[in-house]
Amino acid sequence: MDVRIAPSWKNKLSDEFSKPYFQELIHFVKQEYRTQTIYPPGKEIFHAFDCCDFNALKVVIIGQDPYHGAGQANGLCFSVRDGMRMPPSLINIFKEIKHDLGKPMPASGDLERWARQGVLLLNATLTVRSSAPGSHQKKGWEDFTDATIKKISDEKEHIVYLLWGAYAQKKGEIIDRSKNLVLMSAHPSPFSADRGFFGCKHFSKANAYLKQHGLAEIEW
Repeated sequence: MDVRIAPSWKNKLSDEFSKPYFQELIHFVKQEYRTQTIYPPGKEIFHAFDCCDFNALKVVIIGQDPYHGAGQANGLCFSVRDGMRMPPSLINIFKEIKHDLGKPMPASGDLERWARQGVLLLNATLTVRSSAPGSHQKKGWEDFTDATIKKISDEKEHIVYLLWGAYAQKKGEIIDRSKNLVLMSAHPSPFSADRGFFGCKHFSKANAYLKQHGLAEIEW
């Protein structure tokens, strides 16, 4: 697999890459790509890390699985490839941004523009089989992404973490709240968005916190 990952992350996560669980995970993932239809494309598995340098990191958003439909997943949580129809959760995210910041609904659901500004769009599991949600869970990805979150929490401060839904909130329990801002709400899914995601104002709150600490705001 032709995997791309920013050098800063390679350096920070080098210990993880050499651990036995990660070697087993890579063996499993390579086999899956050889024998199944897997998303995202191999070169975009670490796209979230490649677009958002560790040293430029400001915001972390935690998702669960990549999209499992053809052509959707691009290695960034909640994001879809340019030209793809937006999934309901992403539409709800943009609805909240419109309500919170007055920004119109964008034409593209590709969130790389956020990642380039320092938003790590991290799925807990970085790969998935076509039409089989959750198919690559409990294979080692969660250990790797837990280690990523811990590394950020240990080494950085004044990071905004957006934890939407119970799964992300549980995964975020290891974050040091004393030196970061952790914002939690319901998931933006249509099944739960009206139970606290709509009206959470996470995007303006994140920008206010960044500004307070002398950091450039995110252009959501």
